[in-house]
Amino acid sequence: MPTGLTGRQQFPHRHLLAISALMPWEISFLLDEAEHWVGVNRAHSRKHDDRLGGLTQINAFFENSTRTLLSFEIAGKRLGADVVNMHAAQSSVKKGETLIDTAMTLNAMRADVIVIRHGSSGAVRLIADKVSCPVLNAGDGWHEHPTQGLLDALTIRRRKGSIAGLVVAICGDVLHSRVARSNILCLGSLGAQVRVIAPPTLMPAAIEQMSVTPFTDMDAGLEGADVVMMLRLQNERMDGAFIPSPREYHMLYGLTPERLARAKPDALVMHPGPMNRGVEISSIVADHPERSAITEQVEMGVAVRMACLDVLTRAARGVEGWA
Repeated sequence: MPTGLTGRQQFPHRHLLAISALMPWEISFLLDEAEHWVGVNRAHSRKHDDRLGGLTQINAFFENSTRTLLSFEIAGKRLGADVVNMHAAQSSVKKGETLIDTAMTLNAMRADVIVIRHGSSGAVRLIADKVSCPVLNAGDGWHEHPTQGLLDALTIRRRKGSIAGLVVAICGDVLHSRVARSNILCLGSLGAQVRVIAPPTLMPAAIEQMSVTPFTDMDAGLEGADVVMMLRLQNERMDGAFIPSPREYHMLYGLTPERLARAKPDALVMHPGPMNRGVEISSIVADHPERSAITEQVEMGVAVRMACLDVLTRAARGVEGWA
């Protein structure tokens, strides 16, 4: 981090829409802020802080989610915000309202921060341009899922001490994964050597331009890896036959104990969830007491989202150096 940065200089952004918009020290700043909330969440029986008291947080989820919505809701409530969830099934978008009209409606409600998840890439930015409060991207189409990238980076940093120099293998449905994109950008920015492993049908074209090393051979890609991050097969985004069958996919690209043995002996196993056990990952690997960090990722998600909500609302709260 450049020396002498204080207040808003540490994170000058009004919104959090993409990892690609952040400098390495801005990513590190958010991770350091999240460390505080990890400690608070673990240390106190009453996990509550009123710094967002009196502020309204709208979670506008146009795409179904369970864990991300719950994580943002818990994060907001632990900070004392009034949290309102707007589900796609209850949205006027289902009745034909345009996204711009929805943005204008949300803005008229005078929310203090809006968390948005949408199935179309760029939709979150469109809404952010139309509202007067900070916006957090909770996943938009194939584009990005920045808080997932941050929570994964925090999980790795806490387990490994540092991210720089680590070999991270991201495996599975890379083509459809906004999680993969945010992790590639986040971990690469922090100095990791990122590999992507996928069948040819699920490997994005020209992926090398993102400064990663692609592999279509799972065994070769896992060789010597420090971190193995599995991805969910996103069947809902597939239009056509991308894999022969779930059984054959597991035989070629599923993470089994035998395949994990090709990585380093202390390699960390991760998965953003929800998992398809027996397809992307075997249960014995997913539940390994020392190697698996999957439940820890969920825990770090709450801390990261608390940090992001706190940082983005500091100007509105008149925090010194941010207003």
